[in-house]
Amino acid sequence: FTICNMAIEAGAKNGIFPVDDQTVEYMKQAGVKDYTVYEADEDANYEQVVDVDLSQVRPTVAFPHLPGNAHTIDEVEAMEPIYVDQVVIGSCTNGRISDLRKAAAILKGHKVAENVRVMVVPATQKIFLQCVHEGLVDIFVEAGCAFNTPSCGPCMGGHMGVLAKGEKCLSTTNRNFVGRMGDVESLIYLASPEVAAATAIKGYIANPERMEEGK
Repeated sequence: FTICNMAIEAGAKNGIFPVDDQTVEYMKQAGVKDYTVYEADEDANYEQVVDVDLSQVRPTVAFPHLPGNAHTIDEVEAMEPIYVDQVVIGSCTNGRISDLRKAAAILKGHKVAENVRVMVVPATQKIFLQCVHEGLVDIFVEAGCAFNTPSCGPCMGGHMGVLAKGEKCLSTTNRNFVGRMGDVESLIYLASPEVAAATAIKGYIANPERMEEGK
């Protein structure tokens, strides 16, 4: 098994999943030669087995102030528009090259909404260079985004995007606790890169499927 551990804010979360070919290839590319693969016993019993058809999962937005306070994009669309002051795409979470490609595909040819700050933060320097070579940086900058160097940045309220009192942010990062990005009276919504890109264009939390429909 590969164990993915996020021991942030003393609230450790971990996900355990079987090693596959993609994991092995990543280890090779990362230069890791010595590692141990753990597998479950063939006769292992589980308390509960849940099958999820990912093709049926709707885009989801986590409302303040917990990642688990989730609403589907359909529920969000039924509400009054939630206008935002800032959009953050990337950081260590959802800053993979695949994530940034998805966001760039939606932003291409568009401009971010007036009065909305949009920051793009690739997860690593390698991904930064990939964005440069693939022309993604051009798309983000031409759309009106600030393309930043890999960093925790706004996610932990350190710099680049610290929220003021009453401001709202739609972010692709992983935490939206009170005061996470700045003032304790600011609000953070969490979503996918696609939702973030659509929100950046519209100025309010938006459904990326509508962008594909030209609405």
